[in-house]
Amino acid sequence: MAKSALQDITSVRERPFISAGVRDLAFIFGGSLLVALCARVSIPLPFTPVPLTVQNFGVLLVGLLLGSRRGFAAMVLYLAEGAVGLPVFSPTGAGGMAQLFHGASSGFLLAYPLVAFVAGYVVERGHKSFLRAALAGFLGETVLFTAGLAWLAVLTHSLAQAVRWGLYWFVFAEVIKVMLAAEIAVQWPRKRSS
Repeated sequence: MAKSALQDITSVRERPFISAGVRDLAFIFGGSLLVALCARVSIPLPFTPVPLTVQNFGVLLVGLLLGSRRGFAAMVLYLAEGAVGLPVFSPTGAGGMAQLFHGASSGFLLAYPLVAFVAGYVVERGHKSFLRAALAGFLGETVLFTAGLAWLAVLTHSLAQAVRWGLYWFVFAEVIKVMLAAEIAVQWPRKRSS
């Protein structure tokens, strides 16, 4: 009898209480929430319509921690939340569809799913190390700034103006965000397992 009870307890412990699909949905929702919280930290700069935010850090971290598919899905959910009017974007913008499709930051915002996908994809392809995570973050940031600057160039009809508004003021902060996201992504599994 005791042996049968022990086998029952062991078999219950081996079965996950939460299915993989539900867990994935929770991670995706959590990722979108993380980026929404990061967007609350925003500093408007007087010389550019693009604010300095922690949002990009959140996007990189979501991609690095959740991987390419779940990171992509989390950022699609995030954009959908903003498109329907939830206050998830940086508070310095117009909000809703206007900020998503007509604002100075639109190119950056619309690139988020691809940024998370690229960062996640690179970090999934090999041993997770700080160097790999930093490279993944750098490649994600390259996608982000390519899309963001392209959008600004369309708005301003000037690539030089786009670079002045969307790149120069952000490089130092973005390097810090990439390094911090890479360090957290590498340390996170170690802390969870200890």
